[in-house]
This record gives sequence, C-alpha cells and structure tokens, in this order.
Amino acid sequence: MLLKTFAATLLALSQISCTSMGVSSSSSAALNTSANQAYSFGLWGDMPYSKAGDKPKLPAVLESINQSDIAFSIYDGDIKDGSSKCSDDIYTHALEMFGAMVKPVVYVPGDNEWTDCHRLNNGGYDNLERLRHLRKVMFPSMNSLGQKQMPLERQGALGQKYVENVIFSHGAVVFSGLNVPGSNNNLVLNPKDCSNKSARDTKQCDADNAEFIERDEANEKWLTRTFQTARNQSAKGVVLVIQADPGFDLPETEDIDESKAAGVSGYKNLIDQVVKHTEQFLGQVLLVHGDTHFFKVDKPLYSPAKMLTNLTRLQTFGSPHLHWVKVTVDPASQNIFQIQPVIVRQP
Repeated sequence: MLLKTFAATLLALSQISCTSMGVSSSSSAALNTSANQAYSFGLWGDMPYSKAGDKPKLPAVLESINQSDIAFSIYDGDIKDGSSKCSDDIYTHALEMFGAMVKPVVYVPGDNEWTDCHRLNNGGYDNLERLRHLRKVMFPSMNSLGQKQMPLERQGALGQKYVENVIFSHGAVVFSGLNVPGSNNNLVLNPKDCSNKSARDTKQCDADNAEFIERDEANEKWLTRTFQTARNQSAKGVVLVIQADPGFDLPETEDIDESKAAGVSGYKNLIDQVVKHTEQFLGQVLLVHGDTHFFKVDKPLYSPAKMLTNLTRLQTFGSPHLHWVKVTVDPASQNIFQIQPVIVRQP
C-alpha cells in the first residue's frame, strides 16, 4: 500500500498547479517602514530542549533578543526536542516563551512538534491530530505572537489548514513562512519508515502521505504568491523561512548526488520551485532554516560546482548552542542582507 501511495505521490507532484489558492486577506500584511530605510530582524529556533538541559540557558537568549534593536524576530521551528512527549503543555509553554518577547515574533512549525509525534519516545501520538492541535493553539489570531504584534497574511483561516503559512512585508523585503518540517516533510516512503519505533499503522502512514501531497501543493502556491507579492511591491529582497534542512549538505560525488536521495525526496518539489522563482527574481533571496543546529551561511544551489548567485542559505543555531542571528536589511547595499551571529553569554 505504501509503495502505491509513493507512486501516487510522484504522479500528484507532477500534476501540481501553480494557481493561487484562497488567502485570508487581499494583499500582504505590511509594517510602516520606508522601502529605503535600513532595519534589523532576528532569527532563532530549535530551543529549548529539555534533554539537553536548555531551560536555564533560555532566559539569557530571550533577554538578548529583547534588548536588541531588531524590529521583529522569526522562530524557525522545534519548540521541543525530538525524544520527548508531544503533550499539550509543550505548546502552552511555547506560547509563554513567545509571550515573553517584547517585539513581534513569527512562529514557523518544526518536525518535533508534529511530524515526529507518532514515535514511541514522543508518546505515540497521532501526528496529524497533533498538527490539528498545533494549528488551533499556536496561532490564536491573524497577527504575530509577542507583546507587540504585527499583522500577517495567512494562507488559511484560524484553526484551519495552512494557517501557519504567512506572508508579510517590511520595508524593501517580503517575508514568507512555510510549514516544511524535518523527517522528509512527512513523506513516508516504505513500511520500515512507518513502523520503526512508531505507534503508526499502515492506514495512518497513508494518511501522512496524503497530507504531504496536499501541503506540498499548498506550499508551492504560497511560494508563488510570495514572489508575486515581491514583484508587485518592487521588493529588493525575499526571505523564505522553513524548519527543515532539505539536504543541502549531503555530499555530491562524481557518481551520485546524495541531495537527490530518497530520504530528502519530500523537499525536491519545493526546492525546485525556489530555484525557478529565484532565477526570475531581480533581487536577493535569503532561505532560512533550522533543523541541523549549526550556524551556517552559504550558497548551496544549484550545486557545489554551480552557484545560484542571488540566493543565500542561512542555517540558524539550535540546542545545545542557544544563540541567535541578527540580519540587517540595507536597501542601499547590493548585498541587502547583512548577517551577524549573536553569541549569548550565559550567566
């Protein structure tokens, strides 16, 4: 059944349309910042992890971000570690963390809070039920989180599918957050992936694959809308934020490109679309993700031997390295995104 599902997945991906789907507002949400004005924003994620003993370190990170001059921050997923239970209190604790932020904070979901919740060491939950719960709890309004909030354009209505996908504009840049989590974007390839250390049965794995197909199509449409918004506003930059590392660091040898391996096949369609839109965009694109927990800035597309010059990948810090990244947007510079890691000293 799973092999038939995967074949259907490939067929469905080949037939995905780029037409725009309905959204919660008619135009992207924007803050009152001149297109010529410089400003900074923050990036953080993959924290706190209880198994790594992160709790005592977290207040220093929040204080560092709160005392900075950033306009807002974006959290790129994983509000807990990958081997602890996906109980309801995990989400309420995360809301308390985001509620401690003075400036607006935009939350993008990660795999640890829904994709992987079927694992026995995560409590053996129905991971699609956890996704529904996340959508109802973690997005209480159309605005951002944080003590000071900003308006966001959402792909779905409150509590519904794709409410987590957002677009907003600030100055010369359009920002987009998409639900693209680890564990191969929730694509299940074979029976071993379904049953290994998991409470899922075959029927649930088929449901996961159906969810992947539908969300991948929705993400493709949201990506199209993001770049259309950027063109409409004559934006100088686009920032795309996902949680998963889509396999940029897998080796490419003379014989095989591991970035095209089955284990990261759930990201292929989206990354192909990122390449297509970036090629057609006159400005700079910053692709942000977490998942791997090491700070890194590079230009991974098209390949190690060929560079897509106007796209930069930024990989954020994560547990047990509780730091954050400050990005300054300078519309007067050809390099509009100026990236600075912020190392947080613990008391």
